[in-house]
Amino acid sequence: MRKEMTKGRKELIGLVLFFMMAGTLFAQDSLQAVHADFIGDARIDSLLHLQKLQNEKFPVVPGYRIQIYKESGNLALDKALAIRDAFEKQYNIPAYITFNEPYYRVRVGDFRTRLDAIRALEKIKKKYPLAWEIKDDIQIPK
Repeated sequence: MRKEMTKGRKELIGLVLFFMMAGTLFAQDSLQAVHADFIGDARIDSLLHLQKLQNEKFPVVPGYRIQIYKESGNLALDKALAIRDAFEKQYNIPAYITFNEPYYRVRVGDFRTRLDAIRALEKIKKKYPLAWEIKDDIQIPK
């Protein structure tokens, strides 16, 4: 009698395992069908398009730059241009001239984090000892 019970249990366990594996295969097929048939909301595409247009029109994000020059006066623009050109040639980092009355400023780099700006500042301070990092709108990285 004991052998018959063991044989019955083995058959029962085999049937349970068979149905579990069949159910798993069926579930995978139905998930793939759902994934393949998914259609997104048209409003999402519209929002993504608007964001792309916004980025093209205003290609800046908050970030950091390093200010290496700030001066006012009659010769300030000429000096700012010379400093910008010399800096770009030596460091191969983009430099920008801004004017906020009465000062011309030369700010360099497009750093996403303050830590990145500080790392670059350590190298730049050797030639520009009065340089410091500053929050600024930076160009969106390509």
